[in-house]
Amino acid sequence: MGSISKSRNIVNYSVFSVKDLTNSIISHFMKYPLLSQKSADFSLFNSIVDLIINKFHHTIEGFNQTMNIKASMNKGLSQNIKHKFINIVLINRPFKVADKILDS
Repeated sequence: MGSISKSRNIVNYSVFSVKDLTNSIISHFMKYPLLSQKSADFSLFNSIVDLIINKFHHTIEGFNQTMNIKASMNKGLSQNIKHKFINIVLINRPFKVADKILDS
């Protein structure tokens, strides 16, 4: 489940649990994959969600892995976070090529 809100000309869909995230957002993008390099970020995001589902993010190693993945995503980490976490190790960001549109 989730909720839809509208502000001016922007519509937001929000989920509030990991279960809802996996059942709605992730399942949607698995069925209808992104066609640009954003699919690489989705893949990395999905890796973080897996860490959360397995509660690995509660460990120091899991938290560091989460930060490394986030740093490797398109927008990376803010300058403030980079200054506080100096041991960040970027992981390889997958290169994705658009395949085809599944549903026009």
